[in-house]
Formats: sequence, structure tokens, C-alpha cells
Amino acid sequence: MRLVMKFGGVAVASGKRIKTVAELIKRTEGELVVVTSALFKVTDMLHENAIRITKEGEIEHAKEFVEHIRAMHELAAAEAISDGQILREVCEELKERTGDLEKAMIGICLLGELSARSYDYIVSFGERLAAPIVSGTLRSKGVDAVHLSGGEAGIITNEEYGNAQPVPGAEDGIRARIVPLLAQDKVPVVTGYIGETEKGITTTLGRGGSDYTATLIGAAINADEIWLWKETEGIMSADPKIIPEAKKIPYISYREAMELSYFGASILHPRAIEPVIEKDIPIRVKNLLKPDDEGTLIAKEPEHTEKVAKAITLIENTSIINIAGSGMRSISEVAARVFIALAAENVNVIMISQGSSERTISIVIDSAQLNRAIDAIKKVNSSGTIIRDFTTNSNVSAVGVVGAGMAGTPGVAGKVFSALGNEGISIRMISQGSSEYNISFVVRREDAFRAARAIHKMFEMGK
Repeated sequence: MRLVMKFGGVAVASGKRIKTVAELIKRTEGELVVVTSALFKVTDMLHENAIRITKEGEIEHAKEFVEHIRAMHELAAAEAISDGQILREVCEELKERTGDLEKAMIGICLLGELSARSYDYIVSFGERLAAPIVSGTLRSKGVDAVHLSGGEAGIITNEEYGNAQPVPGAEDGIRARIVPLLAQDKVPVVTGYIGETEKGITTTLGRGGSDYTATLIGAAINADEIWLWKETEGIMSADPKIIPEAKKIPYISYREAMELSYFGASILHPRAIEPVIEKDIPIRVKNLLKPDDEGTLIAKEPEHTEKVAKAITLIENTSIINIAGSGMRSISEVAARVFIALAAENVNVIMISQGSSERTISIVIDSAQLNRAIDAIKKVNSSGTIIRDFTTNSNVSAVGVVGAGMAGTPGVAGKVFSALGNEGISIRMISQGSSEYNISFVVRREDAFRAARAIHKMFEMGK
């Protein structure tokens, strides 16, 4: 059996956890590729301190932070690696890599500027420091492991820093790098989240991109399955923090999983499903603390599904932008100009609704991107002939109801509206795609949790 196993930050949170991961890997039979995330919270620390150090310009602060990162990883290595010689080799590599990190931090400190390219390079160190520790721990347990960066594993991307995508032919490069190692009975330990351009410049695949790394590799090497080890039981019918009755979904289709990930469910990277669909490679989301549990299986859609709606997800911090087009322009031209401008500023549109007779478009975005979106729309309307007016509302949350069983089933939307009506909750905006796998709507932020609970109960998702 050929497996790709990805371990998230919680799985490699400490030396003790890394030892647990190594034991799990050691007892797994067949050909195996391991994808590792950064140690728990390290990517967040790199992100926050890169911004702070750029603003403050304090070189000593940069050096202190890097020393803290080095000490954290050396401690994890000492806890995880039992062989003294291997530990010394790993610590030497950690010292070298944190030296590179320090140079980068001092560079942005002196320049007072953090470019997208520099940012990607800095945040990539989370995975680049974790991989030698995971690989060293495996070697200390007798597993012939070798660690690779994403670029060394063949993940060649475009230059869209922060959200890079593989270039055409990247799959061939991955196969050429990984398959020969498997043929030599080696276990490649690949840094998740990061790749590199054809010029060798470090890029990142977006937050949560280690899942994407795992599925890219799995598709390239024709894996039998891909296992994503998380801190949860699998994919849940809702966020248990919001709905305690939420339960694990044993089986979910590729399309349903994609809908959930694109609509804010943090369990998967939004693009992680795409590489495996054509080759029909199953993905399992498993719990590291319950390794024998089957978790959630993501695979092709079954012929019949018992549940009409399987899961509900919500994005709390969203904003609506209502755009009224000029009477001189068609709604198509207004929409084209607006979406081109938003795309140029990397503003992600979550939902769209259109009122043709009024020449209005309503879009929902993440509130963190609102200022960029407003600036982009103002540029569109610099001549004053495209947009008559636009307004914003940030006191809203977006809710998505997902399930393959909704397609072609009469009355699903009616049940949604009925559940909300019984709670006295008004809908501010609604959208449903032609696939009918997802009904999305917007409510006031203070009503969002009640809305999610009411719909979860209406469709008996937790049963």
C-alpha cells in the first residue's frame, strides 16, 4: 500500500508528540510519504514577529526572537531523538537554518519593509525547522527517513506569494523526486505548506497548505490513500464549540468536502481536494489521539445518501458590500469592473447576489479585507460613471448548509427558512449554486450561532 500521511501542528507540538508520530509511522506498512506542518503556533509566531520587527526596526528584538525559536526547536529535538549522534546532526542543521532566519529578520528590520516574497520566506521556516526533527526522530527509531523542502520534493509553483499554485507539469516533477526514494525503501519527510518557483524562490500555498501539499504528492505518486492527521475525530457536522451535539461524519463526498472548505470550515485547505478527484484517491481525516478510529472518509459521491444536509459551517467576521450600478452601464459591465478590481487586490469573494432590475450587486467578503475592497471599488468609480453608490455592513455572518442530498430534493430551502423564521431571524442575503450542494445565507452577527443551531437541529445533522 502506498500512503501519504500529513501531520498538523498539534501532532508535532512537542518532542513527546513527535515521538508519538514516529511510532505511528514506524508501525505503518507499505510505502509511505510523510508531510509535516510547523510546530504548533510557530507559523503564527513568525507571522506576528515579522510584522512587529518590520515596524519597530529593533535588531536586538529580531535576534531575541530567533534565539527563542531556535531554543524551542532544540528542546523538541532533544525530547524526541534518542540517538546522540543524530541529535547533534539535527541541532547543527537547526542552528544553520535559524541563522538564515536571523539574516532575513535583520534584513526586513533594516529596510523597514516586508514584501510578499520576504514574508513567504520567513513564514516557511516553521516547516523547514520541523522537518529535520521529524526525520531525525524516525532515523533514531531505525526508519530510513530523509527530509525535503517542498521545492526539493518537486512542488514548483507560480510567483503568487502567499497563495502560490503549482505550475503545469509540477506533478511530473514530484513523481520524479519521490518515487525513486520509495523504491529505495526510504520515507520522505516533506515540508508542507511551501514550494518554490522555477527560479528557486520560496513560496507558500496559503494557510493550511500542508493538506494541499499532501494531496498534490498523493496524486503525483498515485497513492492508495491520503491520511490527514488532525486534532479532531474527523469532519464534523458543525463546530462543536458552537453546537455541542455535532457529530463526526463517517463519509463525505469530494464535492461536499470542497463546499465545506471553501465556505470557511478550517478542517481542510480549500484546494486540497482538487488534485485527487480525477484519480479517485480517497482521503481520510483521522485523529492522532485515536489512531485506530476510521475518521472521516472523503471519496466519490455514493449513488444514494441518507442525509439531505450533512453539515453546517459559518464564517463569523464577514462584511456585505452593496453596489448600485450607474444607469448608463449594464449590470454585466458593472460586475466585470468590480470583480476585476477586487481580484487585483486579492480580495476573496465568499458570496454573490444580484438584483438585475435595480442594477445592484451584493457581495460578501472577509471583514479583514474590507478596506482593500473599498479602495478597489473607489478606483473603479474614479470617473463616476460606473457605480452610482455603494454601502457596507460589517455586522453580519455568513452561514452555509452543505449536503449532496439537497440536490433535487424539494423543500430544502423552505426548511432552512422555516428554522430561521421560528427563531425570529431575518436573512440579509441568500445564494445557492446550480449544483444545489450548498445553500448560503447572511444574517446579523448576533443571530449567527442561533441560526446554525436551529438548522443543525432541523436537519438532524448530529444524529
